[in-house]
Amino acid sequence: MEKAKDLGGMARRIHHTLEGLDVQAFLADLIAQAYRHPAVHVYESAEVVEATGYVGNFVTKVKSPRGMTEIKHGATVIATGLDVYQPSEYLYGQNERVVTHLELEDMIVKGDQRVSAAQTVVMIQCVGCRNEERNYCSRICCGHTIKNALKLKELNPDADIYVLFRDMRTYGLREDYYRQASSRDAKFIRYDPETPPQVEAAQAEDGRDVLRVSLPEYLLDQELALEADLVVLAAAVVPPAGAKEVAQMFKVSLGADGFFQEAHVKLRPVDFGAEGVYLCGTAHYPKHISESISQAYGAAGRVLTLLANDTVVASGSVCEVDERKCIGCQACAEACAFGAIEMAETKQGKKARVIPVLCKGDGLCNAKCPTGAIQLKHYTDEELLGQIRAGLRDHA
Repeated sequence: MEKAKDLGGMARRIHHTLEGLDVQAFLADLIAQAYRHPAVHVYESAEVVEATGYVGNFVTKVKSPRGMTEIKHGATVIATGLDVYQPSEYLYGQNERVVTHLELEDMIVKGDQRVSAAQTVVMIQCVGCRNEERNYCSRICCGHTIKNALKLKELNPDADIYVLFRDMRTYGLREDYYRQASSRDAKFIRYDPETPPQVEAAQAEDGRDVLRVSLPEYLLDQELALEADLVVLAAAVVPPAGAKEVAQMFKVSLGADGFFQEAHVKLRPVDFGAEGVYLCGTAHYPKHISESISQAYGAAGRVLTLLANDTVVASGSVCEVDERKCIGCQACAEACAFGAIEMAETKQGKKARVIPVLCKGDGLCNAKCPTGAIQLKHYTDEELLGQIRAGLRDHA
């Protein structure tokens, strides 16, 4: 299911990686493989309207230009990607010389005259994140900044590149590219979040229209003013639109930052708490393309492990309902956090029924049932009382 009219997501806006790999060539080949494969059915401009069922027995209704389609499937992979923060600061949207890094990359590829004529470029990091509203690092911004700085230096070695940063986080082997940009005379200047850079339209001494970027320079203990032909913003990445609705439909969790949250960061990095639903890519958190691909392989492997079996084996610790005692009050269904109890029509009216594959055996429904109609297997009242009597007899 692709919500846009074309496959590719955010990768369609990225032309090459920091390491120099051609993203568009890789993406075109991958899209061609998807369309050619007889077992892959692509729905563009698609919207998930409803999702029901459980592992091995999902039913999802999809609205697309083909109409309304009901798809039955055994597993689900959530890979909704991310969105980019639209800045309201630093004159973005008010002055055409203020752009984001994605826009700058597109300008470089298209040979935009504003890039080729720029003698001074100022790049501002952490725009829209690491603040009270979004208290997280977008991770990929520093690498993207270094990539564009090196590209600008390649196009015009005499250009002045200034990077205004809070912390440069080109983690891992990407630190080498940071040193490379430094050796090519890209200048890195730290700023304090309490006194961020100020951007205003101005005129240079030679009459050119420029953007004046001013900020305190703590090493020199004075105000620094830079006259820029381009100001480039490292805009934050934000959770995808509609993430809450998707999470509710598939009964999965979101983290504090609004991205999807895995079941366990180390033991189950591509699983959700809900069985049969898996996660990959930047829907999880901001990450580089190589990391997204690796996690996609992991999610695909988990799906294959599931679908390779003819049956789904449930835990032995599940609940069961005695329909003779059930009064259909739905207290157990409302208490179950896993959606493992449904109300089914019987000759005696609506009765609770447990879906064993979804039941986690937490026993909350037992405590809520007013008639004792629902019991956890191997932990019934009779069994527990028997254990207590046996223990008391041994100590008598």
